[in-house]
Amino acid sequence: MDLFDQQEKETKKMGRPLADRMRPEILEDFEGQVRLIGPDSLLRHAIDEDNLFSMIFWGPPGSGKTTLARLIANKTKSHFEIISAVLSGVKEIKSVIEEAKSQVRYHRKRTILFVDEIHRFNKAQQDAFLPHVESGLITLLGATTENPSFEVISPLLSRTRVMVLEPYSHEELGAILKRAIRDKERGLGTLSLAVDNDALNHIIWAADGDARTALNNLEAAAALVAGLPDGRIILATVEEALQKKALQYDKKGEGHYNLISALHKSLRGSDPDAALYWLGRMLEAGEDPLFILRRMIIFASEDVGNADPAALGIAVSAMQAFQFIGLPEGDLALAQAAVYLATAPKSNALYAGLGRVKGDISKTGSLPVPLHIRNAPTKLMKDLGYGKGYKYAHDFPDAHVPQEYLPEKLKDQTYYSPTNRGYEKIIKDRIEKWYSIRRKLSGSGKAREGNR
Repeated sequence: MDLFDQQEKETKKMGRPLADRMRPEILEDFEGQVRLIGPDSLLRHAIDEDNLFSMIFWGPPGSGKTTLARLIANKTKSHFEIISAVLSGVKEIKSVIEEAKSQVRYHRKRTILFVDEIHRFNKAQQDAFLPHVESGLITLLGATTENPSFEVISPLLSRTRVMVLEPYSHEELGAILKRAIRDKERGLGTLSLAVDNDALNHIIWAADGDARTALNNLEAAAALVAGLPDGRIILATVEEALQKKALQYDKKGEGHYNLISALHKSLRGSDPDAALYWLGRMLEAGEDPLFILRRMIIFASEDVGNADPAALGIAVSAMQAFQFIGLPEGDLALAQAAVYLATAPKSNALYAGLGRVKGDISKTGSLPVPLHIRNAPTKLMKDLGYGKGYKYAHDFPDAHVPQEYLPEKLKDQTYYSPTNRGYEKIIKDRIEKWYSIRRKLSGSGKAREGNR
């Protein structure tokens, strides 16, 4: 290679973003995803034995989908083609197929086709892969951030295996960043950077499991101190680079649990202003919105329950809306759900009732199902009394008929005790009416009175 070629190569290398330069070149240097490519994993065995199969990599942005595909191609010495579903169509797919045929014919090489954002291909475009995946002409590696069950056609999904990639952990991102800081050939090692721990942690938290974002943010911070005498990246440097102030918050430490506790208790205490404040604190500190939404969904059943049956639907809809919209506008869905939950009538009757059920089950074990409500699909079962005496509720006024549904040992036990708040008052009145009918028919005042 002459001097001009060397200079051109160096110029291209330095023009590439740090995240691209730091892609591992061998599988052993790939950080994270141990469950997927660890020594005893199915995928690692397939790679080492050069017996690869078509698969879909499903994971969040920056989790290593493209990098892993390239490493697989290099390790198996296959011809590697890459297309993006955003920029390509059937024409590009046909071109890749023709090249794959040439590779087999002239080089005895199989083709690994990596399709980035495969969920963006429509049905017809995905159909174009089917015969070639089935024949083995191409080994398809698709990458998607969306659930393949909904975004990849069933025939293609049945011919591939879904490999789930997880977001990078705090420790894994730290290792990736430290390697980039030290690496003199591809990373920032020639800059002799010193990075304070709180600055490094802020880069990690802001990346939210995304290695590409973490490296891009490190590169931006490094650019601010390039040429300075000490080359030190401090927290203020990172805040300026990210245009985001670091709040006192540790997603794995005490602050994490204190803030989610504050939100939960504000919702339970029916204080929408405090709920919005603690929600905003967590979002600004970089908390995973889906973690907050999961807690709000739990709250909707645990602390609101049937006092407002719509609360659970509101919380689930907020989660779906956020997944569809993303940041930053998706924050509004969380705010709407938080205010609704805070102002909804409260009841923990479901939570308490389920707790009593679990307590009785632990004491009484697997009690037999009463004969009259057992399933009786065969003559033998009917002869044994299965289903005998069962009363079909729709044959009676108001579709209600008094009969025992609990095991004999738990007869007349009460688990669910609705409150007088919100919709539960209607439920309570309805249940009391039914119990009144049962008491009259039984001639006793004890029917289902045990825990009321």
